[in-house]
Amino acid sequence: MKKIKTRDRILDTSLALFNSVGEPNVTTLLISDEMDISPGNLYYHFKSKGDIVEELFDQYEHDMVDLLAVPEDADISLDQQGFFLHLLFETVARYRFLYQDLVNVLSRYDQLQVRFKRIQKKKMVAFRTICESFRRQGFMEIEAEELESLCVQLTLTACYWSAFDTLSHLDDRESVDPGRGVYQMMHLILPYLEPGHREEARLMSRDYL
Repeated sequence: MKKIKTRDRILDTSLALFNSVGEPNVTTLLISDEMDISPGNLYYHFKSKGDIVEELFDQYEHDMVDLLAVPEDADISLDQQGFFLHLLFETVARYRFLYQDLVNVLSRYDQLQVRFKRIQKKKMVAFRTICESFRRQGFMEIEAEELESLCVQLTLTACYWSAFDTLSHLDDRESVDPGRGVYQMMHLILPYLEPGHREEARLMSRDYL
């Protein structure tokens, strides 16, 4: 069995702690105690908690940018859209500490602000690409102004659903269910789908609850 490197263990432990108790409540001492290593050992790999946050953000950014690269000319099915949303919310759930205290995290680590905004724009583009594909295939009927508003609402929900979900389960921060987010997102799109596809999407959305 391959031994996990100390550096990777630090990242995994930090991510788990950030998600469970909130990033502001975690210190490098708490991380080293949780791992049963010396603070000096941790410092050898990361000079500060900020360095850990930045490396975790690198991982998050890589996963998100890869996921959001939706081909503009693809004929996207309802199944593919559901799977895309599922992967999106799984990624958000994995790095949920970023979303649960988003404004404060980005204020403390201002070098991440531009990068996070770029990801938000990519989300908007991905949602617009999916909706345009639906419209092109005759699945969806929506005016240009409504489409823009819908894409903003989808991006807003993708960004803040994790915080809302956490507020609903403050006694258990581990009680995260990406499926609830997928369900809400699909119901934002439902009113604009043609009747046959609307019923298909409604039935599909229930599978995520």
